[in-house]
Amino acid sequence: MPSLRTALLQSSGRPGAVAENLKTLDEAAARAAGAGARLLVAPELFLTGYAIGDAVPELAEPADGPGAEAIAEIAVRHGLAVLYGYPERDGERIFNASQLIGADGVRLANYRKTHLFGCFEQEWFTPGEQTVVQADLDGIRIGLLICYDVEFPENVRAHALAGTDLLLVPTAQMHPFQFVAESVVPVRAFESQMYVAYVNRTGPEGEFEFVGLSCLAGPDGVVRTRAGRGEELVIGEVDPEFLAASRAANPYLADRRPGLYGSLA
Repeated sequence: MPSLRTALLQSSGRPGAVAENLKTLDEAAARAAGAGARLLVAPELFLTGYAIGDAVPELAEPADGPGAEAIAEIAVRHGLAVLYGYPERDGERIFNASQLIGADGVRLANYRKTHLFGCFEQEWFTPGEQTVVQADLDGIRIGLLICYDVEFPENVRAHALAGTDLLLVPTAQMHPFQFVAESVVPVRAFESQMYVAYVNRTGPEGEFEFVGLSCLAGPDGVVRTRAGRGEELVIGEVDPEFLAASRAANPYLADRRPGLYGSLA
């Protein structure tokens, strides 16, 4: 099975300006496709911006809303799948969500962040209730989490047990927590034997300062590609043959003793 070339768009776009952010995504998709990527991953709440305050209700839209339609057109135009973050409206509730759209423009998966971080998110968003959301892309099982979710090892292990090969984690990871990008994410990839694409915003935005450092980490805990602190598009390979060999050599999942872990729940 061939590798899945994956592009990570590290950008904060322009908070509050959906049209501008769609343009940035379109340009990144063109560059990614030109480099042979089959998947482009954008950060948390990329469609609208993260630090948008009381504009959240105004900018939130349903999973099949105009933003999704525009991104489906981008995916089809450039022939690659796109994962992006956005505020999802479902009736009176608003979720911090991410959505994967295939290269044919079909919506493949939609995930709602289950662990909300800080006062801003807890004020505006409802936490999701489904831990494992997956889709298949080019023979690879894709799983979705968002930012703070990946800092809970239970979430990632649940994906490992469900067969996730590549975990996509759009994020808005801020100073002074850069150790998550630097250390926690590669460890998560190793301990649960999967690839993890962690894709961050960058620079100052409202009261926040995002640290960049987006990365694609492999099941051996080695980072395949890493962005710096600024706007950047980086590309890495998700190799299913290497993943299978790594899982065969690493006994973590096989050596688990679930009967001992009941107290964790």
